[in-house]
Amino acid sequence: MSPDILIVVAALDEADRISSTLAALELAFPGAPVWVADDGSTDATAELARAAGVRVVRSERVIGKGQAMTAGVRAALASIDFSDVIARARDDVDLEHSSTDPPGRAIADREPEAVLVLCDGDLGESARELPALVDALGRERDADLAVAAFATRVGGGFGLALGFARWSIRRRCGLTTRAPISGQRALRARVARDVLPFAGGFGMEIGMTIDAVRAGHGVVEVDLDLAHRATGRTLAGFLHRARQLVDFVRVYHARR
Repeated sequence: MSPDILIVVAALDEADRISSTLAALELAFPGAPVWVADDGSTDATAELARAAGVRVVRSERVIGKGQAMTAGVRAALASIDFSDVIARARDDVDLEHSSTDPPGRAIADREPEAVLVLCDGDLGESARELPALVDALGRERDADLAVAAFATRVGGGFGLALGFARWSIRRRCGLTTRAPISGQRALRARVARDVLPFAGGFGMEIGMTIDAVRAGHGVVEVDLDLAHRATGRTLAGFLHRARQLVDFVRVYHARR
């Protein structure tokens, strides 16, 4: 039985890309419910998302990615109702279980679990690659959190913020990562309970990984051919990475 897929998209002033991202997600995950966590956009991001038929969890002001996505993921989790699916699992178990396989245990093994797919609103058409993250959770028994590593690097600065992010995760939980700040992730619903609320701002992904590993969840990275709006070696790009680094430092100290 395949898991229910719930998709939450992080967005801040993504009017130029949100429609193509949502269209790609619909093709990749037909019929899956989508929430856009709008972090106080001042453009038409929210209106375009609603026009695409998805749910919008919106802040009227910028509160930070981690805070906005916490609200979006909580809204997605609140929609889950497995009662009918569990009832079907009980029927299957009644027919198949043996005297050496207690029904209660068989039901627990069969009970489906939702998978949350988290992504950024600027992926555009490349969002169609994200099912590979869900596949990784199904393929690798010990994987509870799958993180996309961009197969091709675009933009970026001198690697200071990224290097600090890798070091922070390794220092705090012992995990070596290639894509510590990738926002493209798939995680089992039970992982969400252990990592919410997300760390504030750009520290969301580092905090999520550290918290997941500390809670005993397995993490796997998957190379995907994704594209997003990259920040280059410009003044705006350096300011963006400086804000990221400040949030990374806060997460590192908060998880001593």
